[in-house]
Amino acid sequence: MNNSMNIDQVLAQMRVMSAQAADKSTQSSESPGAEFGDLLKQSIDHVNSAQQEASALRTAFESGQGDMDLAQVMIAAQKSSLSFEAMVQVRNKLVEAYKDVMNMPI
Repeated sequence: MNNSMNIDQVLAQMRVMSAQAADKSTQSSESPGAEFGDLLKQSIDHVNSAQQEASALRTAFESGQGDMDLAQVMIAAQKSSLSFEAMVQVRNKLVEAYKDVMNMPI
């Protein structure tokens, strides 16, 4: 049940971010690059915090501190792994888009 709550929370966060991105895209702004940069930085920070949380849970479990169970540690590790892989895919798409733009004839 805890796993489904985590998935629901992640989906809710994704919906909120999608709505925020849609709202920002409809508004005219002076520096759209700064907003994209901020969104990218927030995503990277989120991945970093998930990795740090998984590492802390793993260390606490290995040292026997607290009331950790193996399932909780493994879920945190998988969440951090999936978020990192998703970030790598985003990076790959950005690099691919950059290469496409650079290869466009002027």
